[in-house]
Amino acid sequence: MEQPVDSILEVTEFDQYLFGMGTHYKIYEKLGAHLTERNGQEGVYFAVWAPNARQVSVAGDFNGWDTRTHIMERLEPLGIYALFVPGVLEHSRYKYCITRQDGSTVMKADPYAIHSEVRPATASVVEELGGYRWRDGSWMKARCGKNIKEQPMFIYEMHPGSWRKHPSSEANPEGFYNYKQIAHSLADYVLEMGYTHVELMGIAEHPFDGSWGYQVTGYFAPTSRYGNVHDFMYLVDYLHQKGIGVILDWVPAHFPKDECGLSLFDGTCLYEYADPRKGEHPDWGTKVFDYGKNEVKNFLISNALYWLDEYHIDGLRVDAVASMLYLDYGRTQWVPNKFGGKENLEAVEFLKHLNSLVEHREDGTMIIAEESTAWPQVTDTPENGGLGFSMKWNMGWMNDFLSYMKLDPIYRQYHHNSMTFSMMYAYSERFILVLSHDEVVHGKCSMIEKMPGTPEQKMENLKAAYGFMMGHPGKKLLFMGQDFAQNHEWNENSALDWELLADPVHKKIHDYMKELLKLYRTYPCLYELDHEGTGFEWIGVDDNERSIFSFVRHGKNGKKNLLFVCNFTPVDREDYRVGVLKRKQHVLLLDSTWDSYGEEQEERGRKLKPEKVEADGKAYSIGYPLKGYGVLVFEF
Repeated sequence: MEQPVDSILEVTEFDQYLFGMGTHYKIYEKLGAHLTERNGQEGVYFAVWAPNARQVSVAGDFNGWDTRTHIMERLEPLGIYALFVPGVLEHSRYKYCITRQDGSTVMKADPYAIHSEVRPATASVVEELGGYRWRDGSWMKARCGKNIKEQPMFIYEMHPGSWRKHPSSEANPEGFYNYKQIAHSLADYVLEMGYTHVELMGIAEHPFDGSWGYQVTGYFAPTSRYGNVHDFMYLVDYLHQKGIGVILDWVPAHFPKDECGLSLFDGTCLYEYADPRKGEHPDWGTKVFDYGKNEVKNFLISNALYWLDEYHIDGLRVDAVASMLYLDYGRTQWVPNKFGGKENLEAVEFLKHLNSLVEHREDGTMIIAEESTAWPQVTDTPENGGLGFSMKWNMGWMNDFLSYMKLDPIYRQYHHNSMTFSMMYAYSERFILVLSHDEVVHGKCSMIEKMPGTPEQKMENLKAAYGFMMGHPGKKLLFMGQDFAQNHEWNENSALDWELLADPVHKKIHDYMKELLKLYRTYPCLYELDHEGTGFEWIGVDDNERSIFSFVRHGKNGKKNLLFVCNFTPVDREDYRVGVLKRKQHVLLLDSTWDSYGEEQEERGRKLKPEKVEADGKAYSIGYPLKGYGVLVFEF
């Protein structure tokens, strides 16, 4: 059937108006490359924003990469170039040939391409976004009715290219798993362990493996390293069907200088600030988005919504937020804002705009800030002067926690407040406690190798650390490999050392993590009041000489509360006494020093009746052997 010239796949004046206002939230449906039909002929409608170009043409394998054949039409007033090319088929490769004002040319990948060639090739690829049959309706419907603040969230952060690998072959030299293969293996593992969400690193297309996906050239394209558009949809869909949420890392802070990418796109600083004091990150060698341009903000906002809408993503973790907020971030020379301050007011407005849109969806999606400073009200609403993020990574807790755990136990008594200080600000934001990939690379050691002592003591230290983390208020995140005590630092070019699970020592800590995650999923007191002061109470907070901490996690209904007792020295306390809040039986659920987990323990379920013996300022207490590096968890 003949399609009219003014079809939906043509950039209209109204499209340009919305794009110029920064409010065309589905602009990716018009810009980019779209399979369509025009006057009875099938082909592709190409459209790209390049207002400062003298001329733009589209070249690809459909025209022998001839940059003179398909000259695009300039649409005013925004300088969008568009052209319908009949006969172009799905999977065709293409680029835009940009003629700069000085007459020189450069070949650019499509900023709105939904698929790309496998690196090191850089051409965009025509793909059909629609046509995938989603089967996650139950998940999507249930997600809408959930209050994420009161839901369990223990995130498994993983990098698809180095999680598992096939043996190298001529057809697959890096041994990458396809998205579909990842889907089944990953879902099985996450369900076995008990994580609630997966956070995927490095999904948007990027040219350099060593950037881990944080220097993006294809914002709308799932990386072709692991398959195509529908393969990635299958991964998300399958995880949802298994009850697993999916979070993506998202990078609106900066982009690389690769010639094929956004840098100097139309011969001028189109996507980036023109002043290098604002437009470049010296530390990273990257360009900074110009948040003062509506079209650039629209590009980023529509991209964020694209992942949520088209791929059913449950949340975005926004990378490097601090670098967006501060004009002096990583710079010796910088340009103050109009009030003379160091805040990037344009970036602040952009984040508030984006976060308001996500919040008002009311569909259970979330947007998470990786923000490492004391910027106030990151998770408060824009109406109250906040940035509007759903949650924030707790980098302060992470730094204090790891600095404490690295210490020889004899010195921990002098740094007791490193483990307690986080509760001074725990409710100032909605926090996620993170032990992420950044903490196990570049000489920082894996989690197990951060721990002091003999190999056996390292393991006991790590179990104590994870037990304390599980009890501390806040959602949780752990990077892959750390749940079975991966010895080596993470390397994006190598698979995890899965063979360690055959080692009884590593298997023991793996089983312990399963036990902790089972506890987490079973007891709502560990998550439903994460962001409310009524959900946590110190019992023993000042026992620095013995480096012991005890605290309670309260449930909303006052039932199934948990008491944690954590010993961070190797000294056994044969009859350690801890104060209790109620004169009711305390049931032992977990002792981190048990020889095995997942099987019935002799002491599991043991009931202790409080005695009228004062401890921790409480009239009643219970006594129980607390072994060195032991973590005890009681229900009451």
